[in-house]
Amino acid sequence: MKVVSFFSGAGGLDIGFEKAGFDVIYANEYDKSIWETYEKNFTNTQLDKRSICDIDSDEVPDCDGIIGGPPCQSWSEAGTLKGIDDQRGQLFFEFIRILKAKQPSFFLAENVSGMLASRHSKALKNIKKLFNDCGYELSFEMLNASDYGVPQDRKRVFFIGYRKDLKKKFSFPSPIEEKKTLKDAIWDLKDTVLSAQEKNHSNFDQCKLHNHEYAIGGFSMIYLSRNRVRSWDQQSFTIQAGGRHAPIHPQAPKMVKVEKNKQIFAEGKEDLYRRLSVRECARVQTFPDDHIFYYKNVLNGYKMVGNAVPAKLAEVLARQIRKDMS
Repeated sequence: MKVVSFFSGAGGLDIGFEKAGFDVIYANEYDKSIWETYEKNFTNTQLDKRSICDIDSDEVPDCDGIIGGPPCQSWSEAGTLKGIDDQRGQLFFEFIRILKAKQPSFFLAENVSGMLASRHSKALKNIKKLFNDCGYELSFEMLNASDYGVPQDRKRVFFIGYRKDLKKKFSFPSPIEEKKTLKDAIWDLKDTVLSAQEKNHSNFDQCKLHNHEYAIGGFSMIYLSRNRVRSWDQQSFTIQAGGRHAPIHPQAPKMVKVEKNKQIFAEGKEDLYRRLSVRECARVQTFPDDHIFYYKNVLNGYKMVGNAVPAKLAEVLARQIRKDMS
């Protein structure tokens, strides 16, 4: 079955669908800092580098499904919460425009949990109506990636729709009973990491495992307002797009609360507090090790990894879709 991908980023969704047996024939990504990473990891996929706003639906190949994660910053709980009033939030409508024109058998769209905030209720209701008016039976749910084999607490909302003439409706899979931990994901990497160079320039060619390097630099007061360490037997905090906010490696003790909104590193253990590396974040996001991220500044690596849909979660959903379509 053929799939086209929008807002493809580094390809987390695309990996999951390929592992489930789909063929990603076309992808669209406007951020030029990601192009090299996508093209070198998806050599059989046509990459369209224009803004989705400039793409006519006739230029998109016929397909069985359309997938994508429209930019989420404007909906984010950590962002401005402008939602649909923000130009980036309106890119959701561009996704719907192409879906309406192409009429594939199914679609999947992913976004941040912040769009569930009460102030966005009218916009969310409108988006759901538009999917329905396009001719799709919509399923909508917020999922935590940790319930589906991903070693990370990461809550995201998913819109999945089947074209109404198929007379089917997507049912979200039940959570996997055994949760994966940080030890499962990154224990073997603990002794081979490199720190980034000055100004977070990359050690790309020196890494024993591609991208196994961590950002250097101080920590903001916001970062130090709460504990940022999860232990080996827990799931990671959410992997974010901002490298300076990457979780602390589980080798370190939990941070010590000294007053409200202020925590410090355990005395005498300060040298253990480093950020997870780009590769460790990629492992937590369930990217395979042969999926290489290309960048000159380490912070761009974190951005690509943190903006992605966890590949394993994408695969679980894609397998259910494939089963239904069969």
